[in-house]
Amino acid sequence: MDEPQLRIYLAGNVALERGDVLVPETRLPGNQGRLAFALLAWERSNALSTDHIADVLWDGAPPASWGTALRAIVSKLRGLLNEAGTTGTIEHAFGCYQLRLPHDTWVDIEAASSAAHDAEVALREGSLPAANGAALVANAIARRPFLEGVDRPWVHQRRALLRDIQVRALSCRAEVAFAAGDHLGATGDAKRIIALEPLREQACVILMRAHVHAGNSAEA
Repeated sequence: MDEPQLRIYLAGNVALERGDVLVPETRLPGNQGRLAFALLAWERSNALSTDHIADVLWDGAPPASWGTALRAIVSKLRGLLNEAGTTGTIEHAFGCYQLRLPHDTWVDIEAASSAAHDAEVALREGSLPAANGAALVANAIARRPFLEGVDRPWVHQRRALLRDIQVRALSCRAEVAFAAGDHLGATGDAKRIIALEPLREQACVILMRAHVHAGNSAEA
C-alpha cells in the first residue's frame, strides 16, 4: 500500500498535510517560525547558510543570541515534520540548513509555477481546455496571500513571484476566453491583470481586443 503523500502549503495558511494528519499554521512557532519554514521550503533545493537565514528572519539585524534562537526554531520545525509523520527533516551541515523532503512531496507554490508553465505550453499548442485547466490551478494557488503580517524583503520578492505566476495564468485564461468568443470573460481577466500589474502591456492589448470584438469601440 502506498504511503500518503506529504503536501505543503505556503500560500494562504502555512500547513503540512499527510493523509488524515494536518499540521496547521497555528502549530508553527509564530511569524518567525512561519517565515523560517517558508524560506526552507521555497528554497529547499539549496543548502542555506545560517547567516542568510538569520538575515531573513531578523531583517538584517539579528540579535546577539540569534544562533540559539535559530536552533530553537529549527528544532520546533523538525518536531512538526515528525508530527506530520513524514521522513522529511531539516539537515544541518557546514553551517547550513536544508529541508529534505520525500521525493513525491507536493508543494503548492511549485505546483502553481508548473501549472502556469503547462498552461502557456498548452495555449501555444492550441489545446484550449488543457490551457484553461492549468491556468485555473495556477491562479487558484498564486492568488492566495503569502505570509500575511510578515514584512521582509525576501517575502516581498516571493509575493512578486506569485503575482507574476497569477498574471501568467490570467493571461492564458483571457486568451482562452477570447478564442472561445467569450469577450466578457477575456475583459474580466484582463482587468484583473491590470489591477495586479497596471503597466502590463499584454493585458491592455487583450482588453482592447475584447472591447473591439464586443462592439465597444469607445471603450477600446
